[in-house]
Amino acid sequence: MARDDERVVVLGGAAGAWGDTSFAAPQLLDSGRCDYILFEALAEITMGILARARLQDPSLGYATDVINMIGRDLGRISEQGVRVVTNAGGVNPKAAATRLQRMASKAKLPIRIAWIEGDNLITRVPELAALDLREMSDQSELVDAPLSFNAYLGARPIASALDAGADIVITGRCVDSALALGPLIHEFGWGPTELDELAHGSLAGHLLECGPQSTGGLLTDWEDVPLWDDLGYPLAECRADGSFVLTKPDGTGGLVDVRTVSEQLLYEIGDPAAYLLPDVTCDWRYVDLAQVGPDRVEVTGARGTPPPATFKACAQVVDGSKVMGLVFIGGRDATRKAKRFGNDFIRRAERLLEREGYPPLRDVDIEILGAESSYGPRSRTRDTREVVVKVAMHHGSREALSAIVRELGSFGLAVPGLTAGGRGLPKPTPLVRLRSYLVPRECFRPVIHLDGATLDYEEPAVPPPTMPTRSPEPVPARLDIDDPVEIPLLAIAHARSGDKGADANIGVRARHPDFIPVLQQQLNAERVAAWFAHRVDGSVHRYEVPGIQAFNFVLRDALGGGGISSLRFDPQGKAYAQQLLDMPVSVPASWLVHPALVETQEVEDARGERTTRA
Repeated sequence: MARDDERVVVLGGAAGAWGDTSFAAPQLLDSGRCDYILFEALAEITMGILARARLQDPSLGYATDVINMIGRDLGRISEQGVRVVTNAGGVNPKAAATRLQRMASKAKLPIRIAWIEGDNLITRVPELAALDLREMSDQSELVDAPLSFNAYLGARPIASALDAGADIVITGRCVDSALALGPLIHEFGWGPTELDELAHGSLAGHLLECGPQSTGGLLTDWEDVPLWDDLGYPLAECRADGSFVLTKPDGTGGLVDVRTVSEQLLYEIGDPAAYLLPDVTCDWRYVDLAQVGPDRVEVTGARGTPPPATFKACAQVVDGSKVMGLVFIGGRDATRKAKRFGNDFIRRAERLLEREGYPPLRDVDIEILGAESSYGPRSRTRDTREVVVKVAMHHGSREALSAIVRELGSFGLAVPGLTAGGRGLPKPTPLVRLRSYLVPRECFRPVIHLDGATLDYEEPAVPPPTMPTRSPEPVPARLDIDDPVEIPLLAIAHARSGDKGADANIGVRARHPDFIPVLQQQLNAERVAAWFAHRVDGSVHRYEVPGIQAFNFVLRDALGGGGISSLRFDPQGKAYAQQLLDMPVSVPASWLVHPALVETQEVEDARGERTTRA
């Protein structure tokens, strides 16, 4: 399509995950502003769930609720001329497209639905094994019998389907941001060498892919966000040069400002100088966010370099079974009772396994909800009288775990105040591990289906990959603090956290440029590693993002395996940022009256002490 530098293409993000709200798409349609509506439905956890569903029923394996939501609004979608792109195809995009086509035919709507395959590698394991692929974290060989095995495809197959006239495009696994980049390539004709534009389009997709997370959801300063019950879902007003404005429908709840956008920008990106995607390697270190109106943030400054020579592919592998038991314990000394219960129950489990001739447990995790056990040595709870204790176990045998959980009830006769809450005994489930590999680009052959025909499609040639240019980061002037006070990190920064497999990602942004030297000096990788020492088994890396006065931390092997393989309450590290914001930092006493400082009890106490001294 010919370029038009004056034209604005509006993308709406209607879903941030499988199971997202049914209110989002109608809200975006009510705005009357969308050229495209995007439904992002796949996480690494979701792929395993959908793969198991297809094994039980070959007609399943896609995100049924998303397809049903699209089907419910097909009339309005058709009437408004809105086009839809979704990865709700999961591991069975053909079935998803067939289901939606039936709904369109029943409603007598002339809607053309394309579906894309080529990401599913399950039948190609022997072929790919010959390439000596190695797992990205531990360098082990390619697994020979995965539950699922899918690559992250790029945006150009989506663009080609739209070029061919598709009204709705359903994909399997692709990078989340491709749902937005595909329409923008189609609309603006960006070629493989227009790398800065592709980096901007990918950033638009990144900000849209998690639904309301960019419009106030998960914001550190949550009290500033109105109407959680009617959170506005994001709109991106995109231009041919790649720049765009992020906003939301008028009259909806939520908030769009530099804080909400910057937290989502940092979300799960790893190295901000080299965010690797199939179509472009993104450098978002120097992105500029400008508040250009109420609930309107303009985004510029993204840079792009050639994409990598590989596509990431993830396999789901069944590794025995897991079970999680939850019991309530009340009364005085509830925490101490819970700790004893957890430890003694595991000892009984080990005795039972030995008696019955089973191998020992592979892994155990005990957490006490209500006693801040996830904070490790920094727990502040001493005398709570209500806790929920979780005992999670991993074993190679489902039968062994079933035998163990039958012992849960017996502890109700031993521990005062213990109850299982009448829920019955928990049932063991498969423990599914994520294994990630890098597969050469030339191995992929995306296939596009439309109107019962297969479209001609070849992946375009891309520039050869290059190493990201890393200019020296600016070093702030050293801040000598003559009259220090100690306050929590929350007072001078806000943050967001998430996961990438077994790794946790925490993005931290200074509330004011004045605060950057303190973050530079005190919030280093070593101190963050020490803060999470009870959780992190690997290294910690810090990356600078000077464009938005921020830092991004990657905590390797910090989630107990991550996703559905983890035995923890927080397998995706969603609470890690909130925990980090409690870290004490030393600042000049003069900052106690700084207008950008956030009010906390510690700040108030420090002011009170200064007043008393005076």
